[in-house]
Amino acid sequence: MRMTADFPTARAAALTGTMAKHFGHKIPVTHDDSLAVLTFEMGVARIEAQDASLSLTLEAADTESLERLRAVIESHLMRFAHREEPAPPAWTPPA
Repeated sequence: MRMTADFPTARAAALTGTMAKHFGHKIPVTHDDSLAVLTFEMGVARIEAQDASLSLTLEAADTESLERLRAVIESHLMRFAHREEPAPPAWTPPA
């Protein structure tokens, strides 16, 4: 199962790095200047920095795992981007 969202931000590259560094102490993470791949037990999150947003792609085996992964990624993004007072991402329905 898969879901995607765009997360508008002026700090896309910095947030990608922050997410990678934060989770890199706990789970396998690959990261370069514009892409972080976070491999959780419940699924995989891809966070890609664009010019003015993050492109988020979540993949998991089932709806429950996908929802858990969404909750983790969204809560951390909202916390790390708090200075921008962001709206939560508008996720596509699971497919």
